[in-house]
Amino acid sequence: MAFFTTVALLWILSVAAAQNTLQNVALRGRSTQSTNFEGLSSSLNAIDGNLDPIYARGSCFSSKQEASPWWRVDLLQTYRISYISITNRGDCCADYINGAEILIGDSLANNGNNNPRFAKITAIPLGGTDTFESCTGMTGRYVNIILPGTTGYLTFCEVQIFGVPVTPHCNN
Repeated sequence: MAFFTTVALLWILSVAAAQNTLQNVALRGRSTQSTNFEGLSSSLNAIDGNLDPIYARGSCFSSKQEASPWWRVDLLQTYRISYISITNRGDCCADYINGAEILIGDSLANNGNNNPRFAKITAIPLGGTDTFESCTGMTGRYVNIILPGTTGYLTFCEVQIFGVPVTPHCNN
C-alpha cells in the first residue's frame, strides 16, 4: 500500500511541477508579418523578450497601413497554449490593436489567418499588458494576430505565449 501512496504522491508532485513550468515559447519561434513599417519595426521585436513599450527604442512591431494587417509566429512545433500576454505601445497609437483577433492552429492556409480564434482584443491601454487565457488550452503551431476586415496599422511591442508541447501518442 505504501508503494501506491508513494507513486500517487510522485505523480501529483510531477503534475504540479509541470503546471508551474510554463515557459514563454514565443522566444524560440520565428515570426513574420503582412508588411513592415519603415524604421525600427520588425516582426522579431514582438518576440525578443523586451517589454519596452516605446517604439523608438526598437522593441515594437508595426505593419504598414493596409487591409487586414497580420503578424504571425511559428512556434516550430504544436503547443497546448494556456495563455498569451500582449504588451501594447506606450508612446502612441494604443487603438491600433483594438479589434484584433488572436488565432491559433496548425494551418498556414491564408497565412494562418483561417485558424480558430483564441481571443478578441477589444483594447489594451497605452503601454499596458493584457493577458488572454483559455480554459481548455487550444493547440497549435502558429499564433496569428490580425485586424480582420479593417484597413489600418497593426502595432504592439511584445507577445508572450505560455504553453506546453503536445506530444504524439503511439498506438501500439
